[in-house]
Amino acid sequence: MSQDNGVHANGSATENQTTSASTDASLEAHAKAPQSRGPKWWLWVIIAAVVVVALVVGFNAFAKKGGNDSAATNDGAAADTVTVGLKLAPTNLDIRNQSGSALDQILIGNVYEGLVARNDQNQVVPSIASSWEESKDGLTYTFHLNDGMTFSNGDKLDAEDVAWSINELIDKQYHDADALEAVSKVEASDANTVVITLKQPNANLLWTLTGRPGLVFDKDAKYDAKTEALGSGPYTVAKFVENDSITLKANDKYWGKNKAKTPNVIVRYFTDDNAAVNALKSGDVQVLAPITENLAEPFKNDTANYTVKAGDGTDKYVMAFNNAAGKTTADKRIRQAIRYAINHDELIASRGGADKPLGGPIPSLDPGYEDLTGLYPFDQAKAKELLAEAGYSTDHPLQLTLTYANTYGTEIGDQLRSQLKEVGIDLKVNVVEFSTWLQDVYTNKDYDISLVDHNESHDFYQWSDPTYYYGYDNKEVQKLYAEGVAATSDKERDEKFAEAAKLVSEDAPADWLFNYRITTATAKGVEGFPFNMNQTILPLYNVTYTPSK
Repeated sequence: MSQDNGVHANGSATENQTTSASTDASLEAHAKAPQSRGPKWWLWVIIAAVVVVALVVGFNAFAKKGGNDSAATNDGAAADTVTVGLKLAPTNLDIRNQSGSALDQILIGNVYEGLVARNDQNQVVPSIASSWEESKDGLTYTFHLNDGMTFSNGDKLDAEDVAWSINELIDKQYHDADALEAVSKVEASDANTVVITLKQPNANLLWTLTGRPGLVFDKDAKYDAKTEALGSGPYTVAKFVENDSITLKANDKYWGKNKAKTPNVIVRYFTDDNAAVNALKSGDVQVLAPITENLAEPFKNDTANYTVKAGDGTDKYVMAFNNAAGKTTADKRIRQAIRYAINHDELIASRGGADKPLGGPIPSLDPGYEDLTGLYPFDQAKAKELLAEAGYSTDHPLQLTLTYANTYGTEIGDQLRSQLKEVGIDLKVNVVEFSTWLQDVYTNKDYDISLVDHNESHDFYQWSDPTYYYGYDNKEVQKLYAEGVAATSDKERDEKFAEAAKLVSEDAPADWLFNYRITTATAKGVEGFPFNMNQTILPLYNVTYTPSK
């Protein structure tokens, strides 16, 4: 769901994501939302998660040998154009108003830059600001900007543009404005210094500023934000074809260290998996991201022509139990038994082996992560013991229903049903249209067990909200999370989040089946393409392609 902003969520509202991946609803799969984000964002968060999974499930025709080197010269020199195949296409470029993770993915770090940025380890790094300090009380952040910055039109970029951009976001409630609810004021104290004052400490502020809330715009520029983009990054948008492609051109006025290594990058969006795979095979594209691990085998086996690699991300396949009073799954023994009964290694192996085990609500790239996989190891005897205490056995099985959207396919439900049957649980798998899931599970909370890919980073806040569809209410978790957000050091924040996450996992309000990892295939000769988190942030300035002779 969404980060502090969204579920892979960024969420899309289309019901059949497998055939339509180009709507902004489907883009919502990676939007960034703040921990304070309220119920109105849950929908986007959840929808996005479903979308990305659906989109990735595809890619089913495969190839052998790659390419005609159409994007490159024939003498072994680096090509002046690299073409990248992606899945989620934006319907317009208005990053201030249009929801959808596809905009963040392609525009942030390439065309628009933020006060700070994020690297592929999900850590905050300098960008427009070269350095910053935080006051001891956590209420004042002072940012020192780089010298000599310009926008792509040649206009000077200074502290006034930074302060104006963030204040405009708050005043006009542009997308993700609620992520800055704790901000009291933003001021340019001089041409190279910006001061942000908070109403109360927010340990997630810097990370939040790596997304849309921290983007800096030219306050004097005039352009059509839906079809054009004017920023300070290493690329400009040379051409935009709705739901089809974006052509990026190196910004000849770029001021910083991330100068584009390839003059032109063409991003093509494929809704048809066969077309995408054939494009990589023929050399029409040099990169495909994502591609499912199982279906990537032909490319993986052809090491002379392709590289296939899985990257880390923040997707969490959450099998949530309805924790509300009166539900069978309100019994902690039953929830624990289910967790013990699941063979996570088997699930991961059946998907190709790229995913990672995840024993709790915080993935490895988020603050507060701790390896909690040892809390509920695969132990059928322990599962049977707990179920017996609750009055169930293989002769008198517990009947439960797992409800999830059809975009995830049926295999995972079949595997879970088989595994739980071994310990005395008769699991009915109810695969439904996403609109039905949304109404029954998310809105009405009428379910036993559900399954959704919550992909957003920094989304632990969900477990501190008893009104969220999980129905999970733990006052100590809520207290620890609030203390973590109000922490004035990363160390204190991480300790509080980790303590809270361990409590959540021990309570077993869900089982985290695995940390889903995105697999990318590239033609040999492609260098500098980011594998980690490339469905969320996709910096392209380092990308080059040198075809073999």
